[in-house]
Amino acid sequence: MDYEAVIGLEVHLELKTRSKIFCGCSTAFGMEPNSSCCPVCLGLPGSLPVLNRSALEMAVKAALALNCRVEGRSRFDRKNYFYPDLPKAYQISQYELPVARGGYLEIDLPGGIKRVNIERVHMEEEAGKLLHAGGSIMESDYSLVDYNRAGIPLLEIVTAPNISSGKEARLFLEELRLLLFYCDVSDCRMEEGSLRCDANISLNLPGAAMGNKVEVKNMNSFRAVEYALDYEAQRQAEILSRAGEIVQETRHWDEENRVTVSLRGKEEASDYRYFPEPDLPPLLIEESWVQELKEALPELPAHKRLRFEEQYRLDPKDVAVLTSSPELACFYEEAARHVEDYTGLANWVKGDVLRIHNDSGKAIGEMTPLALAETISLLERGEISRPVAREVLEEALVRGKNPAQVVQDRGLGRIADPGTLGPLIEKVLQENPKAVESYLQGREKALGFLVGKVMAATRGRSDPAAVNTILRDKLQNLPGKVE
Repeated sequence: MDYEAVIGLEVHLELKTRSKIFCGCSTAFGMEPNSSCCPVCLGLPGSLPVLNRSALEMAVKAALALNCRVEGRSRFDRKNYFYPDLPKAYQISQYELPVARGGYLEIDLPGGIKRVNIERVHMEEEAGKLLHAGGSIMESDYSLVDYNRAGIPLLEIVTAPNISSGKEARLFLEELRLLLFYCDVSDCRMEEGSLRCDANISLNLPGAAMGNKVEVKNMNSFRAVEYALDYEAQRQAEILSRAGEIVQETRHWDEENRVTVSLRGKEEASDYRYFPEPDLPPLLIEESWVQELKEALPELPAHKRLRFEEQYRLDPKDVAVLTSSPELACFYEEAARHVEDYTGLANWVKGDVLRIHNDSGKAIGEMTPLALAETISLLERGEISRPVAREVLEEALVRGKNPAQVVQDRGLGRIADPGTLGPLIEKVLQENPKAVESYLQGREKALGFLVGKVMAATRGRSDPAAVNTILRDKLQNLPGKVE
């Protein structure tokens, strides 16, 4: 039977603050276990939390970028549950009065634009981290606890259940990640745990009531989210097709075997016994401050993509690459101020600039866009060849040198002087008698081979037109030319 998947996501985002949400402990990644803790984040008796203003500011910026309504009055609550990585046996979160509600994020699907609705955006503190010895949580012999993460500020973004497939979920997460990058509220590194996603999925027949939902956890990449939800949809469909019943539970994604595994029964909100946090007063957010943050938002990805297509007349696929990070988009725009061929510039940025970035580890933001524009100008004026241009560009971007100076210092200018090319061409003719004979017998393709040999001998610095002219002249004067 043709079941419909109904999917809602809960995205946990680590905010990019230097200190924790309710204390001054560092949020730096990779510190010695249990070295960034204090009485507040460990929940010791007598300690009192104080809200980090930067965390609230980033939460509001993210909510505004998601077209949410920021609430004037918000409140923190205690979410009560016991787990070894939760030192207080409760988590300070938001339940009844989140920082923002409503909103949406649009994703581009083959059939058109789809709007994924946002139900709520709320703040909470992170728990600690369990380190499992001897395998995964299902197989470990014992676990150790690191409380460095306890108290790190989190933003939870809860979507409405209007996602229909694993692919849609992945596309939503990719667009969300890019949006948060542009807002500079998180580094979104899934490998470091700063962005995590839990998914709720249920199946129903078209027009029928929603079935029992299953929560899927432990998805450590966007691709894993897609695979896990597609697998879970198939698993539930097979059960329903046999007139079976879906158990409402939490399941663990087994990345190695590409299956979901039952972990525990799914909790209800009442199981957490939420009540207002007595150590924090209600949060009053002034509209004027919200408006200031809204006006200070950067140009967001969707608008930037549309503008790039119109202003620079670029293909949407090229635009998607160029706007894949704020730094790369800025690099392109700065270089575009100094060139006329925007499409050619896009090819340079997509190809050589990203290659140099990946090979050297040099950050895009540390590279000089003008160096690319000047390298292109040298190439267009015929002062260097394309292979040399790539070499010059790498030197200029990685070491911060002027392209013209690199050409001069390394003697990379284009060679067109007959006095210099003549001996090189003579040597190529002597070393390739078969090609010479082939040309003399009327096979023009042999000339291209010989030109290539000369270009290779000069590492691409020879002027192809000059090489071609001198070669033809020398070959015409050899005996045996077929007229």
